[in-house]
Amino acid sequence: MKVAIGYKIQKGPWGGGNNFARSLSSYLKDKGCKVVYDLSENDIDIILLTDPRGTSPQITIDAGKIIRYIYLKKKDVIVVHRINECDERKGTNNMNSLLKRANYVSDHTVFIASWLKELNLWQKNKKNNVILNGGNTNIFNDINGSYWKKNKPLKLVTHHWGGNHLKGMDIYLKLDELLNDMKWKNRFEFTFIGNIPGNYKFKNITHIKPLEGKKLAEKIKKNHVYLTASINEPGGMHHIEGALCGLPILYRKSGSLPEYCMSFGVCFEGTQDILSSLKIISKNYSTYKKKMKQYDRTSEKMCSEYYDLFIKLKKNKINLLKNRNLIKNPWLLLRNQIPI
Repeated sequence: MKVAIGYKIQKGPWGGGNNFARSLSSYLKDKGCKVVYDLSENDIDIILLTDPRGTSPQITIDAGKIIRYIYLKKKDVIVVHRINECDERKGTNNMNSLLKRANYVSDHTVFIASWLKELNLWQKNKKNNVILNGGNTNIFNDINGSYWKKNKPLKLVTHHWGGNHLKGMDIYLKLDELLNDMKWKNRFEFTFIGNIPGNYKFKNITHIKPLEGKKLAEKIKKNHVYLTASINEPGGMHHIEGALCGLPILYRKSGSLPEYCMSFGVCFEGTQDILSSLKIISKNYSTYKKKMKQYDRTSEKMCSEYYDLFIKLKKNKINLLKNRNLIKNPWLLLRNQIPI
């Protein structure tokens, strides 16, 4: 089976999409599949559309290229659209329409969280399922992790590649302000790894530039609780990597975070209850710490679900393509003239 993944894998710290492409590519190759990253070959079985923004340098396949491939090279190629974005995530106003328009070319839609299915991102006559993201346990694991001793400050950590205010800056700035008070300074510490949006500067929070791989995992493991305050998170990797490192999760009740984090930590709504939730996770730290052994959002599990889906779609290709409802004049799609 030959699979085209529409993403150019980047070196160095780059974000969740890059980790996904790297993990899936490696898994498929181990299964004997051939993996390509563009549509230059004529015998592709599965095209995985990962992002509709063809102008992004790391995106190698968009809806227009898929249309051309189907009509000019191989009509029976199967197209899977992975939806992992939305306007709600960053306060933009064009991503949802791009996703829905691009979804016309797909035969099957995969959402990285159930929450995304509730948004107007896709053609609802398409077959679909949810495959949650997973992290690499060869890197992110609880080996040599820290354990909190209650006579010491509780160490919180988060990490974000994308420098956007909606990643939770309201909470992080609230904690930074609290740490001006010696009472709180003796109770907890906070480390932020990654890119800070705009001109924000922390006074009391330790800021570390973006890290990846083992260096990132080592830094996370020096802490006790993973904090994610992201708003409308589609299904990021950051909280998964923290959980796999054995850290109980203090997470915002927003977007996909409850689906990924429930039962493995404590949720909060916003600045009004972050402190009460912090107290709860502190009080029950040992219970949640033990529970982290059961956290199973691994890249192995995620990739196996994609592989099983690809096999299933390939076996059912005849029926799948019979139900394909591509428009009679696909070139209108390329000119953005399809109503959404």
